[in-house]
Amino acid sequence: MRIWTLAAVSAAVVACGLGIPANAQQASGEAVPVGVVKAELRSINPSADYVGRVDAINKVEVRARVKGFLDEVLFTEGDTIKAGTPLYQIEQGLFQADVESAQGALDKAKASLTLANLQRQRAEDLLSRASGTVVARDQAIAEELSAKGAVLSAEANLSTAKINLGYTRITSPIDGKIGKTAITKGNVVAPDSGVLTTIVSQDPMYVSFPISQRALTEAAEKGGKRSADELTVTLKFSDGSSYDQSGKMNFIDVSVNRSTDTVLARATIPNPKGALIDGQFVRVTLQTTAPEEKVLVPQSALIADQQGTYVFVVEDGKAAVRRVVPNASVGADIIIESGLKGGELVIVEGLQGVRAGTAVRATPVQPVGRS
Repeated sequence: MRIWTLAAVSAAVVACGLGIPANAQQASGEAVPVGVVKAELRSINPSADYVGRVDAINKVEVRARVKGFLDEVLFTEGDTIKAGTPLYQIEQGLFQADVESAQGALDKAKASLTLANLQRQRAEDLLSRASGTVVARDQAIAEELSAKGAVLSAEANLSTAKINLGYTRITSPIDGKIGKTAITKGNVVAPDSGVLTTIVSQDPMYVSFPISQRALTEAAEKGGKRSADELTVTLKFSDGSSYDQSGKMNFIDVSVNRSTDTVLARATIPNPKGALIDGQFVRVTLQTTAPEEKVLVPQSALIADQQGTYVFVVEDGKAAVRRVVPNASVGADIIIESGLKGGELVIVEGLQGVRAGTAVRATPVQPVGRS
């Protein structure tokens, strides 16, 4: 719903009957032909529009975790991919060698531990038969403990080598759409190479927008909701077309922006066809579910002067002025908050020859946007 402006009716002020006598347009006593539309009482779902931005729920910047030459780029830019999909292959030779070297060191450490264990047992046996010394037994125990530590260290080195080998194959951590690659085959990549590519999730998406806390509370109350996070959200694109999915509020920030006096609100909305793109600007409509009865008239009926806004209605064959308070637009119509009750014949055509009390000959017309 958009807040209406008086730009569309300003021209009517110049040509309306306030400044041009009716007898200058029509002969004395002759009724002025006018087109009329009945003020319509319609059930309206209250809503408000805000500028929002689409955000992916998950967004991953893919980076290299080891240094090496890039052997392959394994994806097509712009593709939708699954978690675990291979993206890049870094040469594995050196890392495979590190794994084998660490495995050898572990085997050696285990052999040393076996020997230390046997020597400790022998020293204890000799001591029990009074053929050995306490010092020899203690030295054997210390050597066994040292050998155990060496095994643990070798096992850790082997795990590290295997992890680094695994890092040579970079895979996607999430489902989503992948962007452009920043590096190509044959180049050296490393942890300091920066972002290699970006992956964003697609369905559902977040839509974030700033809104005053008062507006949130009022919208919830009008919709009969206990809290604002139960409100329904719909979207429009920059070309004015409506998005075919609706969403629900899922987050309201805990603090108000002091410079704008607004709070950041966020909704989750389905994106099964990928029509919503991360970072995209959209028009967010916050809707309640409790309809209100409102009087609507075509925007072309409104006239503005220094005292405010008014319309001409037909009463007993004559034009009469009705001061009105307009609110917001609904398509080609304007919601009238006060001044009309609904059912009045409002003049929308032939206003140039009309002033208060002018005799008119009313003809119903079909306004644009009404069926």
